[in-house]
Amino acid sequence: MERKKGASVAGTMSKTIIFLAAAAAIATLGGCADGEGFGGDPGAASLAPGQSCGTIRQELDGLDRKGTQAKVEAASAGKKLAPKDKGDVDRYNTLLNQYLGARCHA
Repeated sequence: MERKKGASVAGTMSKTIIFLAAAAAIATLGGCADGEGFGGDPGAASLAPGQSCGTIRQELDGLDRKGTQAKVEAASAGKKLAPKDKGDVDRYNTLLNQYLGARCHA
């Protein structure tokens, strides 16, 4: 009879731990959905006057046509760039941060 009782207690404890873990996961995900939990979402960044998602996208597209994406990858790999190319890379990164920060992609 002791074996069955011991197995029963272990099974109950196991189910309780699983239930508590699931409840904690649900509570954590609920906090993320609200945006009010720990490390909540700060929201979309505002764009400078005269800027819109469309104007940023147009400038990014223009830089893409000039081959800036390859230069960005080269710079990320630590390769040296000409000053003009470095300027294009810096502009591309700035625009991309603005585009993503303003949630233009969503």
